[in-house]
Amino acid sequence: MEESNLYNSPEYEAFKQKLRKIIGLDLNSYKNQIHRRVHMLMERWNVGTYDAYFNMIRDNDQKLREFLDHLTINVSEFFRNDKQWWKLRDHLVPELLKKRGHKRLKLWSAGCATGEEPYSLAILAAVCGLDPLSPVLACDIDQGALAIAQKGVYLKRQLLNVPPEYLSKYFTTADRGETYEITADIKRRVTFRRFNMIDDAFGSGFDVILCRNVVIYFTAETKTALYKKFYNALAPGGYFLVGSTEQIFEYKKMGFETAGPFLYTRSAH
Repeated sequence: MEESNLYNSPEYEAFKQKLRKIIGLDLNSYKNQIHRRVHMLMERWNVGTYDAYFNMIRDNDQKLREFLDHLTINVSEFFRNDKQWWKLRDHLVPELLKKRGHKRLKLWSAGCATGEEPYSLAILAAVCGLDPLSPVLACDIDQGALAIAQKGVYLKRQLLNVPPEYLSKYFTTADRGETYEITADIKRRVTFRRFNMIDDAFGSGFDVILCRNVVIYFTAETKTALYKKFYNALAPGGYFLVGSTEQIFEYKKMGFETAGPFLYTRSAH
């Protein structure tokens, strides 16, 4: 069967509908790249029918974890694309603190995967002197990824961009220095929540939103809808950071202003 026919078959449509009911993931909002991954994993597991594929995912938590990992590529690291992080630390957060006139900012990591990004954000919040009660919201659709994030334990290779002074202050070591755990003070700054960004309502009044390397997997129509929702979730003068391979082509139509590479802002006026 040709690839396009495979993706549009009645059996695959039924599989997608059943999958959405149990995990809330709408595969129709994603580009064909995701559908290829769905079928590649089906072949790897040597599953012959969509019913058997669905039953395997539904009945086996380990298979569900593998399925979601294969689709969403939950690969991250602390302070990924570090220049963006240092701009946030040295310029954007201090500027926001000055504008707001207080030490509490509302921060959001949307599509937080296994926690490296929101913990990086929480470390910067501590470094910049934000109130410990300044919330860092961390959201992802993948419950398994969130469980890993809440443990806050990472391998040495995930910490290559962490400055040595942050490593010694905000992490504790185990396994003879091979694994690192986030300190309790930083963990307390982050609230993890399961969240479906297509279906669930966004909050509002965020000073900084990070959504990096997530929206790239969606169709153009879904991207536009999500970017509009992110715009409405920002407080006036707030910042929206996207991944280093992403660009919002019609950002002006949505109300955004550009504030640098991969960085957008909502006008303060």
